[in-house]
Amino acid sequence: MISCLIVDDEQGAIDILKTFIEKTPFLTLAGSTTNPIEALSIVQDQAIDLIFLDIHMPQISGLDFMRLLKGKSKVILTTAYSEFAVEGFELEALDYLLKPIAFERFLKAAQKALNTSMDSTARWQPAEKEDDYIFVKTESKGKMTKVNFDEIVFVEGMKNYISINTADDRIVTLLNIKDLEDRLPPKNFMRVHKSYIVSLNKIKALDGNQILFKDMKAYVPLGETYRTAFFEALQEKVMGGKK
Repeated sequence: MISCLIVDDEQGAIDILKTFIEKTPFLTLAGSTTNPIEALSIVQDQAIDLIFLDIHMPQISGLDFMRLLKGKSKVILTTAYSEFAVEGFELEALDYLLKPIAFERFLKAAQKALNTSMDSTARWQPAEKEDDYIFVKTESKGKMTKVNFDEIVFVEGMKNYISINTADDRIVTLLNIKDLEDRLPPKNFMRVHKSYIVSLNKIKALDGNQILFKDMKAYVPLGETYRTAFFEALQEKVMGGKK
């Protein structure tokens, strides 16, 4: 059983999560509180496996709470606002639930907690090694350039050609963006706009609808129709066990 603590300044939100936990056979409720300071004391005194943590609270924010927690318990963030997702994942939140929370979405997050608690050797089988590069034809006749997937920051589609952007280079090739999307490993790359693909590993932050990258001043717009899928991709990335 996974012992759970609910921390939220709204009693209504706590009551909903209590009901969800009671309906989930591998979860057990260890306690709940509207006071994050009290929650820190509970974590010190009890073995809490999983905390359902609201971000917006009057005494301290959920993100500051995580910094004080220092990894003692796994955390699933709950909030009505999506803009804090990237920072939450940087603090190694297990998942990010947007209010109002549906039970099906809650159960998916709970399953992540269960998977995380299981022995990794039992959960994962050795995978076949995937190709980690491609060769693309460039504007120079007869020239092909090797592109390592782990160097790609983002890809921009422009009519009948694409621009592959790394921290140090920009490679233009006569390709359709969908063709390249099909070749990139989906666990690391995400279509975030009709004209852009980004490397999830290279993301530094999300500022409104702008995706910012490590080691680059450029940014990519997050398309409204891709927003939900983008946050789902971040959540799946966390499930992958980033150390």
